[in-house]
Amino acid sequence: MPSENKVLDLLHNAVHPAEGFRDDFDPLLRAIGDCRFVLIGEASHGTHEFYRLRAELTRRLITEKGFHAVVVEADWPDAYRVNRYVRGFADDGDATEALDDFKRFPQWMWRNADVLDFVGWLREFNDGRRGDDQKAGFYGMDLYSLHASIRAVIDFLDTIDHSAATRARYRYSCFDHFGEDPQAYGYAAAFDLDSSCQQQAVQELVELRQRAAEFARRDGRAADDELFYAEQNARVVANAERYYRSMFERRISSWNLRDRHMVETLQLLTEFFDRRVGRSKFVVWAHNSHLGDARATEVGEHGELNVGQLVREAWGEEAFNIGFSTYTGTVTAASDWDAPAERKAVRPALAGSYEAMFHELAVPRFLLLMRGGGTSREVLEALREPRLERAIGVIYRPETERISHYFQARLADQFDAMIHIDQTRAVEPLERTAAAKAPRAEEETYPAGV
Repeated sequence: MPSENKVLDLLHNAVHPAEGFRDDFDPLLRAIGDCRFVLIGEASHGTHEFYRLRAELTRRLITEKGFHAVVVEADWPDAYRVNRYVRGFADDGDATEALDDFKRFPQWMWRNADVLDFVGWLREFNDGRRGDDQKAGFYGMDLYSLHASIRAVIDFLDTIDHSAATRARYRYSCFDHFGEDPQAYGYAAAFDLDSSCQQQAVQELVELRQRAAEFARRDGRAADDELFYAEQNARVVANAERYYRSMFERRISSWNLRDRHMVETLQLLTEFFDRRVGRSKFVVWAHNSHLGDARATEVGEHGELNVGQLVREAWGEEAFNIGFSTYTGTVTAASDWDAPAERKAVRPALAGSYEAMFHELAVPRFLLLMRGGGTSREVLEALREPRLERAIGVIYRPETERISHYFQARLADQFDAMIHIDQTRAVEPLERTAAAKAPRAEEETYPAGV
């Protein structure tokens, strides 16, 4: 292993310094080539630069490489309202209104100025396309939307088959005993199997799938979209039911179930688009913790898998994986789950971390290619040595930063490329409620926030 000074010298020759990144993305686009899946991460859920640069790169992937949709770490029904808007199928008057269904914590993750700008751009882009198949979509792949997805399934069936809607209401009424809190359901079902609604949720999904051909006889491409939307909502209900039960088991169980659901959603979207356009291509937006290959991290050694690993296993070289990092700045985050958004100071990265090493390069913004960019074997071997890596989700607790926000990783095996911005600032929520506050030092609570 070369000395730290030698590693820094090697990295100086390997990184691509960047100013605004618009033209500086050219080496990255060449490295991506004809990949079908470009996974673009973020080191926090509340950093302006991560959102803005991710959106800029996605614009170029859509306009120059013909990508068909963006699939994001968001709930399926909330994101599908945006999809309807950007493809011109909805009554929403503007992008702000299209984002209105993002009401669940953390609102700022999708209701922020950078996402608003991207959604507005995507609508303008699609308005200039002639056929529906040329329009880029916007989809969610998460599974927190248990009750919203139940309502969506029933609303769909109400329009085409009242008896099927009645059966769905009866099956899903199993969840009514627990109100709108899915965690209350999960707690009860985990300790009393008679309270489980698993059978009812699966029965509804099976019926929708079995009757898909019958429902699909409705005329028009939009009807095909709505059937796919309804079936996926039924799948969300079935998987969310399992997820909320697993919350009270080992954390790894619920994490793995959630990331498997995300990749299943991506797989189904791929099949759906392939039937229309042949070889479809997708951009995926999620946290680094979901998109960096878990096999290259200490959490992977403990049995945790993630989207990045599963996508690589399924699609191999057709997937390209990009991470972000920062050394210091500000971030929009909360101190607890369901707590208000705050604008928090991000502590300088810990010694021995990748972020601290990148800071030592004294290059404010750069791109580091670990695949397809001609980076030397010596550099890649140095980046395969385990180091600390920071992850800030929707919760940030600087007082317990080492325990709460760092893990060991082997960067060159985790990502295909890394974009580093040494100093970053907090994302701007559409609801201007985030204020600078001193965080409380409390123990970690579930969910973990990424």
